[in-house]
Amino acid sequence: MSDYIAPLQDIRFALNELAGLARIAELPGCEEATPEMVDAILDEAAKISAGVLAPINKSGDAEGCKLEPGFHVRTPAGCKEAYRQFIEGGWNGLNFPQEFGGQGLPKLVATPVMEMAMAANLGLSLCSLLTGGAIEALLRYGTDAQKQTYLPNMIAGTWSGTMNLTEPQAGSDLSLIRSRAQPEGEHHRIYGQKIFITHGEHDMVDNIIHLVLARTPDAPEGVKGISLFVVPKFLVNADGSLGRRNDVRCVSLEHKLGIHTSPTAVLAYGDEEGAIGYLVGAENRGLEYMFVMMNEARFAVGLQGVAIADRAYQHAVAYAKERIQGKDLANPAGKSVSIIHHPDIRRMLMSMRALTESTRAVAYVTGAAIDRAHGEPDPAAREAARAFADFMIPIHKGWATEAGVEVANLGIQVHGGMGFVEETGAAQYLRDARITTIYEGTTGIQANDLIGRKTAREGGKTAKAIIAQMQGLLEQLAAAPGGDMQAIRSALAEAVAAFESCVDWIVANFRSDTLAVHAGAVPFLKLAGIVCGGWQMARAALIAQQQLAAGGADAAFCSAKIATTRFYADTFLAQAAGLRHTVMCTGAGAMALTEQQF
Repeated sequence: MSDYIAPLQDIRFALNELAGLARIAELPGCEEATPEMVDAILDEAAKISAGVLAPINKSGDAEGCKLEPGFHVRTPAGCKEAYRQFIEGGWNGLNFPQEFGGQGLPKLVATPVMEMAMAANLGLSLCSLLTGGAIEALLRYGTDAQKQTYLPNMIAGTWSGTMNLTEPQAGSDLSLIRSRAQPEGEHHRIYGQKIFITHGEHDMVDNIIHLVLARTPDAPEGVKGISLFVVPKFLVNADGSLGRRNDVRCVSLEHKLGIHTSPTAVLAYGDEEGAIGYLVGAENRGLEYMFVMMNEARFAVGLQGVAIADRAYQHAVAYAKERIQGKDLANPAGKSVSIIHHPDIRRMLMSMRALTESTRAVAYVTGAAIDRAHGEPDPAAREAARAFADFMIPIHKGWATEAGVEVANLGIQVHGGMGFVEETGAAQYLRDARITTIYEGTTGIQANDLIGRKTAREGGKTAKAIIAQMQGLLEQLAAAPGGDMQAIRSALAEAVAAFESCVDWIVANFRSDTLAVHAGAVPFLKLAGIVCGGWQMARAALIAQQQLAAGGADAAFCSAKIATTRFYADTFLAQAAGLRHTVMCTGAGAMALTEQQF
């Protein structure tokens, strides 16, 4: 398995040139995100990712987690030590409030740190991912006492957090959950079983803080009767010390395709006296509160798609440079060459590179919008940023994770038969990537959110505002010299037109032909992702060209950015017209057969 090397040059380009870090650093409370500070953070994050997290990625995958007597879970060798080094460096609390021990930096600064940790060791990084979502939920809806009790240790990383939603009979339909919460004085007793709980039990922290959805006795049916409770693994005494173990147990671990370093637990609540839980916020508003955690997790999971794509790309490039096989088509009489000389290998590597860079750009721009949605002093600017971020999160989560799977799959193909052999390491990336399109809402769920709440409900308002920004870029590209830039502009213009016509069609038909619109939802999400990725790549190419013209820039990096964007335009933006047809026409065939005909 190749070593992981953080792509710092492209990360810095996306942060500074595309996401606008300098503008984010001007927001109230973000002033400490100076260029010097951020550069130091990136350098150190790259070191710990490459030197501490990455070396145990393959061994952790092979060993996996073990459920031991007493309901304890043992993580693979080296995980506890690596996690401790990670949290001791303060990496778990970068973007959380200083009031509770965080560093108070923008989300945009934490985003590349998350990406590097995920690329280095996807399974291990999941512990911090879920903890971050739990922190966000408690920050927004927890009482002052709950914040003081739980947040300092969660932000420090000495305690972790989980999200307990689904149950065996419920799946993604949370209206079917049966876990119950019986009032008892100032707390509740929680009874029920939760499945698919990431890091629901493990040995890397002193306490695990579960956020659990359950129903109180008089709750209405359906999603309107769900409340949110904080249920610690160990009860916390008044002085902050840990008390007795709560009545929550890990009864089994899932046997999974990938992410073996992350224990996915089945948790049983209340097998004895009932687990003590504390209501978060108002009764019956738990699903609303949980969506804060869910949105945080969806952004982070989209970033997992970027990370695993980058790791698979690096691995494939290293192999393609060293694997000697076949003759150079331009010199068939010469010696055998490394496979990176072959056109089809180049096509696959360029596809991997283009998808990685475009999904990274979309992720960082979305992260910046989240910062602006919280920090812009002007209410109108704040609302515009919120609308943009809300629209982009399902695209980012759905498209980036599907791209991560595609890139990891191409990585195996670059390796040929050796890619199918576990020893080379390429297979792990595909196995790890595969879950990202499923958890925290499948691609279909993201697509339904995109066409419904984010497009049809508001009459396409936010989508049209984004399209207007794209059209502004097209005007700039029209004045840019060079054949590559004009080819990029032409492909982007056709793709934007396809995207806009689909937005109009969805708005017009969402209620009158809802089955047809929903049948085309995932193709529309893919179209939206490709177009948004192309928009950001075209911005990057234009900036790179301007930097080359000004002189003093890294010519190799800038020319590669332009070439990668040209490839993206010819390979991915070219798919837009076909996707437009699929979005508008796939419903007839998808719904044509009766249930019995399948």
